[in-house]
Amino acid sequence: MAELGFNAGDEVRFRLAQEEVDGIVLENPDSSVVLIKLKSGYNVGIPRDNILASRVLKKYERVVKEEKKSEVKRKKGLPVLGLVVTGGTIAAKLDAKRGGTSWLTDPGELMRFYPELFEMVDVKTIDVPFMTSSEAMTSEHWIKIAESVKKMVDDPEIKGVIVTHGTDFLHYTAAALSFFLQDLTKPVVLTYSQRSIDRASSDANLNLVCAARAALSDVAEVMLVGHANLNDEYCHAMRGSKVRKMHSSRRDAFQPINCEPIAKVWPDKIEFISEYRKSPGGKTVLDTSFTDKVALVKFYPGQDPSILDLYALKFKGVVIEVGGLGHLPPSEAKHNWVPALKKHIRQGLVICAAAQTIYGRLDPFVYSNGREIVDAGVIFLDDMLPETAMVKLGWVLGHFGWKGKVKEKMKENVSGELNERIAV
Repeated sequence: MAELGFNAGDEVRFRLAQEEVDGIVLENPDSSVVLIKLKSGYNVGIPRDNILASRVLKKYERVVKEEKKSEVKRKKGLPVLGLVVTGGTIAAKLDAKRGGTSWLTDPGELMRFYPELFEMVDVKTIDVPFMTSSEAMTSEHWIKIAESVKKMVDDPEIKGVIVTHGTDFLHYTAAALSFFLQDLTKPVVLTYSQRSIDRASSDANLNLVCAARAALSDVAEVMLVGHANLNDEYCHAMRGSKVRKMHSSRRDAFQPINCEPIAKVWPDKIEFISEYRKSPGGKTVLDTSFTDKVALVKFYPGQDPSILDLYALKFKGVVIEVGGLGHLPPSEAKHNWVPALKKHIRQGLVICAAAQTIYGRLDPFVYSNGREIVDAGVIFLDDMLPETAMVKLGWVLGHFGWKGKVKEKMKENVSGELNERIAV
């Protein structure tokens, strides 16, 4: 293997067989594949044997500083918000030596990277309950976030709360907070970025300042705020129980499903475009009862209903993503699901149905196979999103006192997760 003379963090130019590639070496400069960050912001691995020649454009100089947390200087006269930082790209910066990104947990660093936020509002409290990527989260993380938010909304000086979060499973956390924070008295706004703030193409700043604008409103709901389109124009504020990540990398990755956004949000104004809940007064109730003994199962053609035998061993409830208006193989099908559904529901497994199609709603009474399934005892969840349904089922089954009311509670519209009719 040829010696090419570069190290992690160096800005380099590689000559390949048909092109030249510029980037920053992230990690493994001595391995068979060299990982570099391109100017576009994307990472690419280049087989070392494909590099015909290399040139170091800029050496990485590591500056060692004493690790010291700095304080945020509060500005009097500005509206007051609370901030919960949990990780994700919005709370990260490029660290070439480390081989990727590192967390922004120092309040002073947050102020340096997001000056517009701190010019706009007085961030009274910054809480960092943990730092992790969203795919590493569990219900324990959701509960910690809810507990942090509850303390902040109970503070009479704080007008609203922002939660920064990774994107991949953000809609699960949004759904969880929608159920954990009952009788919410102030705005709770989750936001994200697809690209870190130290990149020219970052979407982080607009998302964060628009989240602050939404957090200063009179919307007493859990919302998710993010880019409304591919441009840095404005954001959408979307209900936490009716939103889903619909693209792996676009700025406008999150979209409201079967409903309109609550509002269009700019850094300096908010324009409401649908109805929303206002504060009822009183105090927010923290209700984090939850069981992890729930699962989300996607039905596919030919799937054997005996899969339910496996789930019944360890789980209390299952949400099945069904086809069409609410379809699983009926009695005349080779893989008839009806007997298995009846058996497991009779033995105590709660089985719910959510739409695999994402858009639209279930109606089990249009076709005979739908009627068979509802007669078997499956709870049909209308237009509730599958991910929201799974989170809600864990929340409902986590309440011991609701044992005889599971269907009633799942069909109850707790946080706008259900529409009475299809939005057009």
